[in-house]
Amino acid sequence: MRHTLPRAAKGQVIGLLGGSFDPPHRGHLHVSQVALKRFGLDRVWWMVSPGNPLKTKGPASLQKRMAACRELVQHPRIEVTDIEDQIGTRYTAETLQKLFDLYPQQRFVWLMGADNLASFHHWGNWHWIMENVPVGVIARPGDRISARLSPAARQFQKYRLRGNNAQYLSHRETPSWCFINAPMMAISSTELRAQGQW
Repeated sequence: MRHTLPRAAKGQVIGLLGGSFDPPHRGHLHVSQVALKRFGLDRVWWMVSPGNPLKTKGPASLQKRMAACRELVQHPRIEVTDIEDQIGTRYTAETLQKLFDLYPQQRFVWLMGADNLASFHHWGNWHWIMENVPVGVIARPGDRISARLSPAARQFQKYRLRGNNAQYLSHRETPSWCFINAPMMAISSTELRAQGQW
C-alpha cells in the first residue's frame, strides 16, 4: 500500500486540505494557493474523503470527485489524493494519527476554511487535532465572526498565532493555530450542486 501514497521528501512541510470536494471548485484552489504562500508550505495535499461523517447524504462517487479534482488542479505543488480511502479512515483524528506513522520525517499543517472552524467543536476528537497538529484557518466569505467566536477559537485562544507571523506556524509546538485573512472567493460546493453544475 505504501507505494501508492503520495511521496514527500524528508523535512517537507505539507498542508492537508480535507473534504468531500463535491464538487471541487476554484475556491478550493484559491485556499490552497494562499496557504502555500502564507504558511510557508512545501506542498498541499487535497485529501478527497470517501464520505463526510457529518453529512447524512453521501457525496458523488470518489472516482468522479477525484477525476474532477485532478482536472481542476494544474499546480506542481498541489496533489490530489485519496489517502483516507487507502488507509481506511473516515475521521480526521484517525487520519492524522496514521499519517504521523507513515510520514515520521515530514511535518503537517491542517488547513481549513473559517466555516469549518465555526463548526469544529462538532468534529470527533477535535481537541486532539488542535493539540497535535498546527491548524491554518483561511477566511471564507461570511464566516469570519462566527469562526472567531466559535468554541474551538475561544478555548484555544492563547495558542493563536498572529496572521503576520503565519509563516512560522509549522515550526511551533502544538497546540498552535493561525487565522489569516486573504482575498476571498464567494463560491461553494453547495451552491454549485444547487445550480445543477455537478
